Amino acid sequence: MNKLVLNSESLNKVLENKTISREDISEIYQNSLKDPSELFSVSQNLREKFKRNTVTFSKKAFFNIINLCKDTCSYCTYKAEPGEEKLSLMSKQQILELLQLAKKYRCVETLFVTGEQPEQRYQEAREWLKENGFKSTVEYLIHSSELALEIGLFPHTNAGNLNYEEMKELKKTNVSMGVMLENVSERLTERGMPHYLAASKKPKARLQVLENSGKIGIPMTTGILVGIGETINEVIDSILAIRELHSKYGNIQEVILQNFQPKPDTVMKNKPSANERYFKTIVALSRIIMPEMNIQIPPNLSPKSYQSFLSVGINDWGGISPLTPDFVNPEFAWPEINKVDKESKDAGFDLKCRFPVYPEFFSFISKELRDKMAVIENEEGLVKEGYWR
Repeated sequence: MNKLVLNSESLNKVLENKTISREDISEIYQNSLKDPSELFSVSQNLREKFKRNTVTFSKKAFFNIINLCKDTCSYCTYKAEPGEEKLSLMSKQQILELLQLAKKYRCVETLFVTGEQPEQRYQEAREWLKENGFKSTVEYLIHSSELALEIGLFPHTNAGNLNYEEMKELKKTNVSMGVMLENVSERLTERGMPHYLAASKKPKARLQVLENSGKIGIPMTTGILVGIGETINEVIDSILAIRELHSKYGNIQEVILQNFQPKPDTVMKNKPSANERYFKTIVALSRIIMPEMNIQIPPNLSPKSYQSFLSVGINDWGGISPLTPDFVNPEFAWPEINKVDKESKDAGFDLKCRFPVYPEFFSFISKELRDKMAVIENEEGLVKEGYWR
């Protein structure tokens, strides 16, 4: 590849594999407001260098296990209240049936999602657990993960702020786990801001979960939410916080950059969605801050333009389901895998299916889990094409 020669000293540093400072990043951002072309070309260069022309996804089924939640976020439509039509309290039988269906569709990942510690706030959650024979939501998640593995599917749990012991238990059956950092800004937790009624979104609490995942050695997915009223400095600080954790423990396997989309039944329903150029700039900044990171955007949240993000540094589409809706963003259907395949190809990229854990993080997981994966794994550590297509 031709060596890029840039006007920006800070971007030249990036190409020389030097770690850039917060000041460098701010300067790069300010310059990109006038003309983002240098930033975009560097992020594309890094993406090609470290990820070549592959773009990955995970073929998944979304298990909306329980959507009662002790938090209230002003942009969230996932959470249900008792008696609401969208309330989900999956029984053991429903979980088993969906697992069998997921296997039939040749899904690879079971995404297990719950509200934040629902039994702490709701009698309904406590009764639901009792009916199914469990003392806690985490016990139920362990049971569901064991069932998934028996059937030949691979669990990835996102159940909010789990504690150290709970995560340690789930590591036995989950090839990876996830919790969105969203943002490190304390300001966003103040009265009138999106996280005011969401104790679990307090930055210290989220960072502690990520810190624990590092100590336990769990391949971890995290990320930020873009367009909820944050400042650019708060975005930069959030990405740097992730970089710092990863440099300490080496277990952050991917960063999701999720663009805010207003939901009809929420406090923030009249707020505009994240501006696309701003969002692309954040994607490119994330790539230059963490050149080797797996970076994804959800394609269903940018349905008209997601393939254009390949040129600003992403290398993953996240989980796409042929079977279940996106319960967090129900108004945005997942694109068909064939369509994503075609649009990736048209942009010059090969679409490949991965496990919920990336090959470079296999050393974090047990031999038992590795042996189960080997059945459908190819020589690259990805899912055999004959299996997922």
